[in-house]
Amino acid sequence: MLAEKLLLHVLIIFAPILIYSFFIENKGKQINSYICGLLQGGTALLCMTFPVYNFELYWDLRYVPLVLAFLYSGPIAGGIVFLFILGTRTFIGGEALLFGYISAIISVIVPFAYSILNRFWKKSPRKRILTAITIGFWPAVMQLGILIFWFVFNPSAVNFSELISYILIFGFINILAIGFAAKLNEMIIERIMMKQEIRRAEKFNTLGELAASIAHEVRNPLTVVKGFLQLMQQKEKGENYQYLTLVLGELGRAEAIINDYLSFAKPQYEKKEKFLIKGLLLDVQQLLEPLALKQGVELRSILDSDQLLLADRDQFKQAIVNIIKNAIEATNNGGEVIITLEEKNDMVRIRIKDSGKGMTKDQLSRLGTLFYTTKDKGTGLGTMVSIRIIESMNGKISYRSEEGSGTEVTIQLRNPDEVGRNDEK
Repeated sequence: MLAEKLLLHVLIIFAPILIYSFFIENKGKQINSYICGLLQGGTALLCMTFPVYNFELYWDLRYVPLVLAFLYSGPIAGGIVFLFILGTRTFIGGEALLFGYISAIISVIVPFAYSILNRFWKKSPRKRILTAITIGFWPAVMQLGILIFWFVFNPSAVNFSELISYILIFGFINILAIGFAAKLNEMIIERIMMKQEIRRAEKFNTLGELAASIAHEVRNPLTVVKGFLQLMQQKEKGENYQYLTLVLGELGRAEAIINDYLSFAKPQYEKKEKFLIKGLLLDVQQLLEPLALKQGVELRSILDSDQLLLADRDQFKQAIVNIIKNAIEATNNGGEVIITLEEKNDMVRIRIKDSGKGMTKDQLSRLGTLFYTTKDKGTGLGTMVSIRIIESMNGKISYRSEEGSGTEVTIQLRNPDEVGRNDEK
């Protein structure tokens, strides 16, 4: 009887995940904490509505949706589920109501604390599932303690062999429910990330096709116009000289944008060579030092690695220049940009952190998309080109930013066949 009812609860627990998958995710909408809390709260309510009543206690899986809500949707969603559990338990009543309250309060402590610490999303999908199972096992242990106390205060004839079987069945199905539910959540998360990656790849392909079709045709007449304007500037001594200088400057900017299009559309990585990452970063720092001084920004570096990289040095340098230049331009007078190079296991990490204005969550989510930029003048192509170059080298690039607290860009390079230690020193 217990196993059948609890397996029904497992199906009820899967319901919110399936509802999201079929009715919300397919419409391209993001579920918020309040909706998730209501869905999981309804799940807890249904589990408590159809419990197994034995040994003067209610046996159900009410705490599985509580743990899932706290871990996957945050404290707000978990708090809503907790209120559902308290409200439903109050409505049910009974002699063990006080123990029900104590059970709920103790059960919520661990998942609430873990969601506040915000460590869950820093783990890999597999570790997130194991974490959910571990934390989900806490209410089962707590309920066992409550059960012991209940029988201490209410001594009666008890069939202990039946009680032990109930506890084992309950614990096993509790772990089964939260494990499968966490796995389903991770599958949905993986599918969402794949869709985002596909949309991003489609945007890149669109830009590449556009660039390939028009960049050469536009650059050729620009080169001719620029050449004749330079000749006119050499002969011009009067007031038109400054206007010619402005025109040539704007032509140079247009040419740089077209070159970015070409670099993105048809990147060339044929000139692979071994170079010291530390040396390249020092070269870039020296190159951009005048720009930093002009902006009133301190540009400094902490380089604790002697790793060699086998790649296209010019392309990699272009990516680093774009990122550091963006950091300098986003930093106000008196601020600083710090370049850090470090090794960790078989990873090489480059961090570029500025003390600039930072970005909102919406700006951060759109960074690197087609034609999006936070600058007054810009196309966003430099960031897109940098991301593509890093990813083509089997590397990863990530952005972390808070409005008013600056931005940190992290580049991770991991390729055992191409990265080696500089043993010549």
